[in-house]
Amino acid sequence: MPEAPALLTVSGLEAWYGESHILHGVDFTVGRGELVTLLGRNGAGKTTTLKSIMGMTAKRRGSVVFDGAETIGLTSDRIARAGIALCPEERGIFASLDVEENLLLPPRVAPGGLTIAQIYELFPNLYERRKSPGTKLSGGEQQMLAIGRILHTGAKLLMLDEPTEGLAPVIIEQIGLTIRRLKEAGFTILMVEQNFRWASALADRFYVMEHGRVIDHFVASDLEANMEKLHRYLGV
Repeated sequence: MPEAPALLTVSGLEAWYGESHILHGVDFTVGRGELVTLLGRNGAGKTTTLKSIMGMTAKRRGSVVFDGAETIGLTSDRIARAGIALCPEERGIFASLDVEENLLLPPRVAPGGLTIAQIYELFPNLYERRKSPGTKLSGGEQQMLAIGRILHTGAKLLMLDEPTEGLAPVIIEQIGLTIRRLKEAGFTILMVEQNFRWASALADRFYVMEHGRVIDHFVASDLEANMEKLHRYLGV
């Protein structure tokens, strides 16, 4: 369990895409100000977990308590307005909008979101490309834009799905520095990440998923002692 009071508590979460039953009773918590990473092989249910928390699966049941309130019966727009933001793996950049228009598009859900100037300070590349169409950016710049966009909303919980996927090592390092700064600034982050070694330098705790369930849990200080087990779980 997290030392910090729980901002998110997921209990017995099940989810379906059509007739396909993907999640089979997922349980975990994320404390306020924590960075928690979901680990697991492809197909373990990690991305579906994020989407289900966001209300984006065809059907879900169980319990998702966020900031003291049950959200399992809410639509995805109401979940977003409650203060949860998802940065999807596919990034979702709007081709017809420039960088600044993409940043301004999501509504502010609460005070405390970063200003556009603060986002440009985090990502100087975006300032330089602020009038460029979103899809003219490199993969790394698109990832920065996708993260920057949710930072503007004032969300309390940031969910990042594979933030380093397909990026060059120098950009991965920059994304890592940014996530560390966000954590230091008090943001709560739930992250799905295949790059375990990169994530291990950032996260406070790790949950391992397999076949739509959480099968193990480690705190950062216990990783070294459990490395052999993790290699077996992840096939690395």
